[in-house]
Amino acid sequence: MVIIMKVYIDLIVLLNFYIDFLLLITTSITLKRNASFKRIVLGSLLGSFSILFLFFSISSLPLFLGKISIAIAMNLMAFQYKDLKYTLNNLGYFYMLGVILGGFLYYLNLEFSYTHVGMIFINKGISINAVFLILISPIILYIYYKQSKKFKTTFHLVHQVEIGIKNSLSLKLKGFLDTGNKLIDPITNKPILLIQKGIIDEQKQKIYCIPFHSLGNNNLLKCFKPEYVIIGKKKYKNYLIGISDKKFSMNGVECILNNKLMEDLE
Repeated sequence: MVIIMKVYIDLIVLLNFYIDFLLLITTSITLKRNASFKRIVLGSLLGSFSILFLFFSISSLPLFLGKISIAIAMNLMAFQYKDLKYTLNNLGYFYMLGVILGGFLYYLNLEFSYTHVGMIFINKGISINAVFLILISPIILYIYYKQSKKFKTTFHLVHQVEIGIKNSLSLKLKGFLDTGNKLIDPITNKPILLIQKGIIDEQKQKIYCIPFHSLGNNNLLKCFKPEYVIIGKKKYKNYLIGISDKKFSMNGVECILNNKLMEDLE
């Protein structure tokens, strides 16, 4: 007996795109990556065609390596490459969210599709359809996101920062609230945020040096006054920007926020 089954490839690709989009957007929100909508869509499009592997006769190992490669490409497309730790964190959360979502959907499918007597499961002849999957998937990921915020992690110290500079230009950076950064301009008494050297063109800014004390040494820190600083949704004008010669090694962080913000953000 020959069994003929219709497979709608376009619908499968669209459904795969939808799931990949949800996973990437949840990863972005959870890790505060602030990835652009366009890059997330492109990453999801790239991932949606991985489902086509299933229509070819490929052994397990090449199939696994192919899926891993596409997942890496999706994350690089969505979040770009900043350093290895940053990329591995993105990939790890992406896969963790996929396992959580897949596990919940599998559990729900068992609950709806099977009844059991003891350890014997009997198929009811129904299963989760695409409409149900589309509706329930974002709810599952939203519940996970809300619950994950209750656990203490360093991600609650990460904030999106916009720094306004001359000529109506602005920098959008990933900032980390460092309680150890208590730098204050001794003359104006303004708190100082730190950015990495090379992010701005110093020659186009009015740079002046502020003395500071670090590890028994007296040093000078190059600073400039921004037009404004937006952290989250709040706008500030009483901060200075210091230019650090050292590269920050904190998971893609480009700006070190001042301890003073702990009071301002409350």
